[in-house]
Amino acid sequence: MQSVKTDRFLRVAICVLVIALVYVLYGAIHEHVVVAGDKAPDFTITADNGHAVSIGNFGGKLLVLNFWASWCQPCIEETPSLSAFSDEYRNKGVVVLGVSVDQNPDAYQKFLERFHPDFLVARDLKIHEDFGTFIYPETYIIDSSGRVLRKYAEAVNWMNPETTSYINSLL
Repeated sequence: MQSVKTDRFLRVAICVLVIALVYVLYGAIHEHVVVAGDKAPDFTITADNGHAVSIGNFGGKLLVLNFWASWCQPCIEETPSLSAFSDEYRNKGVVVLGVSVDQNPDAYQKFLERFHPDFLVARDLKIHEDFGTFIYPETYIIDSSGRVLRKYAEAVNWMNPETTSYINSLL
């Protein structure tokens, strides 16, 4: 009699644990990923030049928030056009912030020395998670109220007429 109760208890316990595991896995897989139309997660980051950037303090400008990594080939290929874009739109109401997800600070510094990005850069290991970003590069166009207007989940030629036309329509 004792072993029947023990067996039943173990079966129920295993079922409860399996259900809990499925729930946790489902939640991890379907965690919130920021898309166009969403409010951008609030963050504050200090760029390498000492300027603090947050959703609330980029001066009413359009924020181009780009997540990248030094080991990411598409990120390397995107950097020159993003620099040219930043240079072109800096005085037109656009702030470009590139946030590196590099865990190795030396790799980050070597990237900066090699490619000289002409936009605000910072290294942070948390903010990209708040956006649900785990593939790089990924870029968010965020308006002055903090709303995500567009998301690019790939490298972009930032000087492409289609891209610049879209940005011009927002200014």
